[in-house]
Amino acid sequence: MSIPSYIKLNASGFLLERAQKAEEILKACTSCPKNCLTDRTVNELGKCLSGYLPIVSSYTAHFGEEPVLSGSNGAGNIFFGNCNLRCIFCQNSEISQNWKEEKLNEVSSERLAEIMLELQNRNCHNIGLVSPTHFSAQILKSIYLAAQKGLRLPIIYNTNGYDSVEMLKLYKDVADIYLPDFKYGNSEYGKQLSKVDNYFEQAKLAVKEMYEQVGDELVYQGDIVVRGLIIRHLVLPNDLSESEKVFAFITKELSPKIHISVMSQYFPSNKAEKEILINRTIRASEYERVLDLLDKYNLKNGWTQEFESEKFYRPEFRKNRIQPFKL
Repeated sequence: MSIPSYIKLNASGFLLERAQKAEEILKACTSCPKNCLTDRTVNELGKCLSGYLPIVSSYTAHFGEEPVLSGSNGAGNIFFGNCNLRCIFCQNSEISQNWKEEKLNEVSSERLAEIMLELQNRNCHNIGLVSPTHFSAQILKSIYLAAQKGLRLPIIYNTNGYDSVEMLKLYKDVADIYLPDFKYGNSEYGKQLSKVDNYFEQAKLAVKEMYEQVGDELVYQGDIVVRGLIIRHLVLPNDLSESEKVFAFITKELSPKIHISVMSQYFPSNKAEKEILINRTIRASEYERVLDLLDKYNLKNGWTQEFESEKFYRPEFRKNRIQPFKL
């Protein structure tokens, strides 16, 4: 049976040391590339509009991830509130861009550890940290606390890709599975659509760090992945995701063996109606072009969604916090 890397790290005392180093980062916060430098340990809000305590908007056994992560029992996903991006098309905007309401869902580090153990007791295959970046320091403490009480599931770091390399280094041998989005191959679109600077440059650095930690092979236990890197890429209308530049980077600077998850599920949500170029679903021809690019760049490993997927991946956090996704 595969043993998550953080078990050994915990036994050596280094997991606690990592958590303590992460706490220091919060005193002049550089948890993400925005580098706010606010002291979140005294509850000052960063640009992510988050203070010290992590926000858990929902947690559940989730069956909508890649098959090798969801399996038969589901991924034990923890959805964190707020975000360090401001994507105007965000499908999770009910929890990512609603900070005053989500503040009511703050939890202690101890409670977050209990949630991880609860998901383990529900026989989930893993612990999926969904949008963890702005709480990455606090989460490390909770992983340490949960490990002390018997947590033994692999950790999935499921991120938007706009991550601090400094923080990712603290997650080495803590997160066994990295599941980053690679949203844009053009930082101008990142600025326009997600309100952040240098997305492409920062995402390249972050994904390269993830690759250096876990490599390009997926490690399985039965049918479930327990270690590795899967890069997600959401196809946007009018090639606003600049897919070719993303794929070229992966092949030329990382490895063509990396598993890519290409998603067709885009639908206009949140404030997408304010931007005419993304105020529609993608066309079949746009999706086919991206699939052709996979062949052009020799990216043979991974998954592609059915073209009609935009109808099926629409969370409803306000209606159902316990299970926001239709089963």
